[in-house]
Amino acid sequence: MKLATVEHEGAERTALVLDQGEHLLLLDRAHRLATGGHSPALATMQAVIDGGEPVRQTLERLAAQAPSEAVVTASEVRWLSPLPRPVQIRDFGAFPDHFRNARARIHRIPADRVELPAVMLERPLYYLTNRLSVTGHDSDIHWPAYSSVRDYELEFACVLGRGGTDIPVADAPSHVFGYTIFNDFSARDTQLEEIATGLGLSKSKDFTGSNVLGPWIVTTDEVGDPYRLTMTARINGEEVSRGTSADMHHSFADMIAFASRSTRLHAGEVLGSGTVATGCGLEHGRFLEPGDTVELEVSGLGVLRNRVVS
Repeated sequence: MKLATVEHEGAERTALVLDQGEHLLLLDRAHRLATGGHSPALATMQAVIDGGEPVRQTLERLAAQAPSEAVVTASEVRWLSPLPRPVQIRDFGAFPDHFRNARARIHRIPADRVELPAVMLERPLYYLTNRLSVTGHDSDIHWPAYSSVRDYELEFACVLGRGGTDIPVADAPSHVFGYTIFNDFSARDTQLEEIATGLGLSKSKDFTGSNVLGPWIVTTDEVGDPYRLTMTARINGEEVSRGTSADMHHSFADMIAFASRSTRLHAGEVLGSGTVATGCGLEHGRFLEPGDTVELEVSGLGVLRNRVVS
């Protein structure tokens, strides 16, 4: 199933995606038509995730019935992040060649001469980003005034359906609810200044709408193998990069196991893959200008589109 959160008639609503996003089945309306009652378990995406198998069965029944009175066209809604209020966002670095390419560009040396710290290959390291600065498909990204080097990052992410502490790698896949595309917009000039301090990332990743998720969440059963997905970026319709999730050095199972060590993960957390190799402007020296439209496509997950404005 493909599940979205949209704004329709001024209200936030969960929806089942039909016809590759051309139509949507509004879940609350479909449930009311089918049963005559309201279901709090369908009110938000977090409630859907928390509802587990009983809600999944409800969704399957509603999908089978799909009353026409509950179906709207995409032109009638505003796309929101499919999970508008993630419990947490952890962004990992699962693609070593992204770091090699980026460091080669910064230091002006060939990528094959870049030596990454051993810990990056040994552990699926991550940083916490602003879970309250999330937007969705077709949203304009208003670039912060303090930056003039605008960049996108082609990632995808898993959304947890179950939490836990010290989760074994073998059990970790069962904790995934689904997958979505993630664009981690980055103010590169600010980022280079922040990295030099040794304190980590700050305002380079923390501005309005800097974390884009969408256009929807695809449940694990529909995705199949998440490590065979083609990942493509386009700027104003022109393809600028192409990669594959097969190049991930750390799997989502590795990330879940590592992140859950001695701490609790929760349903509704988002774990980003990190940028696929060649999946950002820093790697190939092409940054965004005001008015540019970025499209990130991951096979089976859809196309996430945003326009950058000054």
